[in-house]
This record gives sequence, C-alpha cells and structure tokens, in this order.
Amino acid sequence: MAQAKKVAVYVVGAFLLYIVITAPDKAADLVQIGFEGISSAAKSVGDFLSELVE
Repeated sequence: MAQAKKVAVYVVGAFLLYIVITAPDKAADLVQIGFEGISSAAKSVGDFLSELVE
C-alpha cells in the first residue's frame, strides 16, 4: 500500500511538472483561480463568524 502511494505521488508530481513546462500560462491561470477560490471561502467564513458574534 505504501509503495502504491509513493508511485501515485511521483506520477502526480511528474504530471504537474509536465503541465507547468508545456503550458505555463494555463498553469498560472489555474493557480490564480485556486487562490481566488480559497480567498473567497476564507472571506465567507470570516463574514459568517462576524455575524455570529454581533
């Protein structure tokens, strides 16, 4: 089981490296979208907790 997990991590890492090398603009767009999503989620949680305190 541990061997399969290690192989999967290497395969995913190699795939991500391939994407970054072959399409850096697309990879940057995907990372930006991901960070915007995380930022939006964090803001929403903050707003929710602020409403609970008021």
